[in-house]
Amino acid sequence: MSVLDKVLSLRPGNVVARVGPGSRVPFLDPRELLRALESTPMALPCLPVLSKGALPGLLGAARAEDAVLGLSCPHPLADRGAPERFVLAVHAAAREAEHTRPLFLQAGPLRVTSTDADVLDALQEGLFRIVDAGFALVSLDLSRLTSYEAVEAANALVGPLKERELSLEVSPPQVSSGGLVDACATLLEGLSQWQVPLRFLRVPEAQLGDGELDVEELRRVVETASAKGVAVTVGDASIGSARGLSSYVAAGVRKVDRGGPFGPLTLRAWPPEVRERVVARAQAAGMPAGELLSVLEEGLPPLSPGARETLEALSFSEATEALGALGARRSASVAMAFLAKPDGDLG
Repeated sequence: MSVLDKVLSLRPGNVVARVGPGSRVPFLDPRELLRALESTPMALPCLPVLSKGALPGLLGAARAEDAVLGLSCPHPLADRGAPERFVLAVHAAAREAEHTRPLFLQAGPLRVTSTDADVLDALQEGLFRIVDAGFALVSLDLSRLTSYEAVEAANALVGPLKERELSLEVSPPQVSSGGLVDACATLLEGLSQWQVPLRFLRVPEAQLGDGELDVEELRRVVETASAKGVAVTVGDASIGSARGLSSYVAAGVRKVDRGGPFGPLTLRAWPPEVRERVVARAQAAGMPAGELLSVLEEGLPPLSPGARETLEALSFSEATEALGALGARRSASVAMAFLAKPDGDLG
């Protein structure tokens, strides 16, 4: 049995059911990659797919750098078919490129705004669709809730993931007078008491300093999470060049969601009249225009061949920089060699 065959045997059952057992694309749960790369000074890269036209560039960068890669669907609940379409689009692009480096698929972050029963019921229904579509990681944004509400919401929603042994990520609740570290500690303790299995604690970049990274505070967050067996994600990492991402790795962060330039470069792929419509709708919805493209793309005019090539090339370039800054170069080979060992040890 080849190394790839052994790694393929670790794919979650939900993604195998979606893409078929004959697929040769190694979609994994990120917990496997954390385990395989535990001693490697790097953070798992997770990049947003804001247009399907960017997929060849993003996947191409991972092959060029021999890197593991996460791809996120920012708004998987935009409509009922969104999760399945996303997973199948990634699979089609990976299969066409004969992509054999480990990938993981993230849904969200999904904003949780209330603990009302009807809100949580609707979200849980959506989570079942996300799981059935083949995602291995779901991110919940609990930042609009109090600490007590955040624990209640996570406990109510974790069922579909717990049932399939998939990964959960949460953002801290509202930060009180005790500060970010205290909010994280309170959340983690509450989730631990309720035995909510948590893989990642996602801290938005904006909460880590006003214009300049507060490295000491980030390290305290990492230490607090590590004490509970939880890895830290820095989310919405968009300020400055990709080179600055290495500061997160040095502080012990294990995953980085790099938004950065992907929204603007994706938006520029469409002609001015389309961009103007998207920008207007984004302003009305209170969200970044580039991010809204992931919701609207199927209703927009198709990209011209030239625009698609440019989007692919720019996505490749930006992804390559991010992978390098996060220490992900050659991480794919390291992870696959580890995971292919019967005892999961390079020995």
